Amino acid sequence: MALAINITELLHGQVIEWERLEFKQGWNPEDVLHTLCAFANDINNWGGGYLIIGIAENKGRPVLPPAGLNPNDLDKLQGAITELCHRLQPHYLPIVQPYVFQGKHILVIYAPAGDMRPYSAPEGLGKAGSKQRFHYIRSGSRTIRAKGPHLRRLQELTARIPFDDRISYQASLQDLDLGLIRDFLSEINSDLFDESINMPFSELCRRMAIAKGPNESVRPLNVGLMFFSKEPHRFFNRAWIEVVLRKDEAGKDFSEKYFKGPLHIQLRDALGFIRTHVITEQVHKVEGRAEADRYYNFPYEAVEEALANAVYHKSYDLHKPIEVQIWPDKIEVLSFPGPFPPVTKKTLVEKQRVTARDYRNRRVGDFLKELHLTEGRGTGIPLMQRFLRRNGSPEPILETDEDANYFLTTLLVHPEFEDLLKETNDQVSDQVSDQVSDQVSDQVMSQILKILEYASTAKTREEILKYVGLTNHTKNHRKYIVPALQNNWLSMTIPKKPRSRNQKYLITPKGKAFLASLAD
Repeated sequence: MALAINITELLHGQVIEWERLEFKQGWNPEDVLHTLCAFANDINNWGGGYLIIGIAENKGRPVLPPAGLNPNDLDKLQGAITELCHRLQPHYLPIVQPYVFQGKHILVIYAPAGDMRPYSAPEGLGKAGSKQRFHYIRSGSRTIRAKGPHLRRLQELTARIPFDDRISYQASLQDLDLGLIRDFLSEINSDLFDESINMPFSELCRRMAIAKGPNESVRPLNVGLMFFSKEPHRFFNRAWIEVVLRKDEAGKDFSEKYFKGPLHIQLRDALGFIRTHVITEQVHKVEGRAEADRYYNFPYEAVEEALANAVYHKSYDLHKPIEVQIWPDKIEVLSFPGPFPPVTKKTLVEKQRVTARDYRNRRVGDFLKELHLTEGRGTGIPLMQRFLRRNGSPEPILETDEDANYFLTTLLVHPEFEDLLKETNDQVSDQVSDQVSDQVSDQVMSQILKILEYASTAKTREEILKYVGLTNHTKNHRKYIVPALQNNWLSMTIPKKPRSRNQKYLITPKGKAFLASLAD
């Protein structure tokens, strides 16, 4: 990716302040490392700096014409810079671009302010020097160690910039769509809508705080690409919503739909699909009362809160989509990773009321609030619970693991709809029980019944076969577990990967109904 600068103006000091510029006639890896560390720390918030290799300096001014570099060494030097930057902590990479200036080859390194300040570098590259690390900063045209008040000031920058508020160096302002921006400004009734007609695009992006950087290298922030690029998944892999509509308890009959595009658009489209194809209403007339009782299988407002919460809190630097699994008896919304402390697995299980003190995507939340898609004040879960109670639905099930690797919200179907599902399952169960003697022997059926009772919680193949006194062999799996799957008495926890080593089996509502019919 080329740097958006004018090399002639750069070298004559007409664009970049000298605190942000350093010349080196030749390759000196130790000095280069310390200077890159200083630019990354950017203690005065200039936006980083430029290091030019192949040009000598005299009292801070370039010595022209340049000495230049051997063109055969350029590729090797670029690799050496990448390797050198692995010695910085935290990890950091600048942008490197070869240029031909006044007939000579030079190397321009743009080191933007880092997102995870402060950075440290080893004192030297030998064994002795690598044992000590220091924080380096720029002071005028020199690179120095940060000490005393400078070090304290640098340590104040330790707050990690959220991912959504970072500059994307893989994108340019051309990746932002003016039409999407103006649609947003119009929807929120912003005064910027009228001003944006005549305003320079870069200035508009700065005013909206969706772009940053020095004038010669203004680049979009991640949040700008999430909301105002037509294809955010080009920059954030799998940044979309996957909706899987499962038509039976076993999950074999299903359809998938992917919702892509700007975050607010994919959220609205996914919610619109669920509202049209999933949400249904029951009307129950009460004798002697004019007004009927109305309730939904899943209240739309609760689904909206669950999905908006996932969009708000998902980590977009993880290459995992938001997954919505819709079953006849529940809706599951899964996002990665899990919640920030103090929200933990324990607080969710015990249903403790915890007010979030930190947010993964503050800027994403700001835009969703502007569009009235979320309140962003830690009210998402309480609102979801309120809408469910108002509809007469069960409380939501909120889950994560000990390491907060995921967040799973499960909305259970309204009890009246659950009764209808049970009646249907009972009818199917009766039909199956009439046919079952023709399908398997009494001995096999006896073992299958034991398996169904044992699989009230998810169990592995080995656990199941061991429980009924059989070896963990393919023929036993085929003989005893497969028929239970075929009759939809058992379901797989990972249906898309039947042979997964993490596969487990769980009794289905149909399996429970079958056991109950035999008990009667």
